[in-house]
Amino acid sequence: MPVKEKIGIVISNKMQKTIVVKVENRYSHPIYLKTIKKTKKYLAHDENNICSIGDQVLLQESRPLSKRKRWTIIKILSKSSLN
Repeated sequence: MPVKEKIGIVISNKMQKTIVVKVENRYSHPIYLKTIKKTKKYLAHDENNICSIGDQVLLQESRPLSKRKRWTIIKILSKSSLN
């Protein structure tokens, strides 16, 4: 079974070794055909606390690390220009 991967933007890094990532999904409404954006937040494991707010990251599904944390960071795709 293949491992799931998602691309998202870091919205919080206040916890130790954990970040909150916002993943945006776009789809077309079946009747009105308007493009709809749906966002979902995931808790991801950041072992070395290297991510900052606004970074674009690649997440990979992993074993449960805590009650809500089931994703780990594979790599940072682009650093934030806010800092």
